[in-house]
Amino acid sequence: MTDAPMTIDEIDPSLHPRLRGVPALNLENAFMLSVIGRASRLQPGAKVDGVERRVVRDGSVRVRVFTPADPNGSALLWIHGGGLVLGSAAGDDRFCGETAREVGAVVVSVEYRLAPRHPFPAAIDDVRDAFAWVQAHAGELGIDIGRIAVGGASAGGGLAAALVQRLHDEGETVAAQWLFCPMLDDRTAADRSRDARAHLVWSNRSNLVGWRSYLGVEPGASEVPAYAVPGRRTDLAGLPPAWLTWTDLELFADEDRAYAQALADAGVDVSFEVVAAAPHGFEVWAWQTELAQRLVVGARAWLSQQLVAGAPLPPVE
Repeated sequence: MTDAPMTIDEIDPSLHPRLRGVPALNLENAFMLSVIGRASRLQPGAKVDGVERRVVRDGSVRVRVFTPADPNGSALLWIHGGGLVLGSAAGDDRFCGETAREVGAVVVSVEYRLAPRHPFPAAIDDVRDAFAWVQAHAGELGIDIGRIAVGGASAGGGLAAALVQRLHDEGETVAAQWLFCPMLDDRTAADRSRDARAHLVWSNRSNLVGWRSYLGVEPGASEVPAYAVPGRRTDLAGLPPAWLTWTDLELFADEDRAYAQALADAGVDVSFEVVAAAPHGFEVWAWQTELAQRLVVGARAWLSQQLVAGAPLPPVE
């Protein structure tokens, strides 16, 4: 790991035109954190051709449901990113709609409470409730409860990993876990030597704010509650097949690589894709580029294979 500041020369040239649209976040100012967090909730949604989108509020559960024209009986519970302090489900409408269309799965995107106003366990409880909602409404959604995957990006990827761990311990079935550049381990934020790298999009200074806001204590504490920090869990045996991606330039590269290796060591079926010369979350803010499209097409192919493989066999004539 280098401690030199990141330069544009390290980044794939095809991404350079998109860098101008990447905001510089100052989350260390409490007022600005509050303003940015509230503003991120105002992201507009988007509709995708061939996919029905419904916004549902059922008690405390708030989800956006994407149903393809030709569903295959599978489902994906999707969790948006934002460092545990930012973001909204609406911001992932295009991705969720296109995933529903390409995979044939009903995609349910969760709106969860954000820190620091709502620290742990608010977010993990919200996504757990959303999973229960999908199960409870499986009949009307046309879903086989044995073919529900859980996925997310960045902080949402970390929440997805934590949710899978919790569901496993509770005896629930999860078909697959689909993790894009997941935010998995608070000990990264506790390593102040990483600040000098000044990672684009999500730096370790922002990471410190995110984890501190969520945990309510300084990152790197000797003990954390179960399901708060998925990267700290040591017993990963029995978890469902996993697909992960990260880039070689992003802050989460080391923790993502370590988690993928730990899953494999525990006997979990793991696939991963490491993208070279790209900052964190490029598949979101540079989604039109060939680099991003290639990653997402491969990711959806893996997800489709997992969900179709889990389909019940047709009846014998």
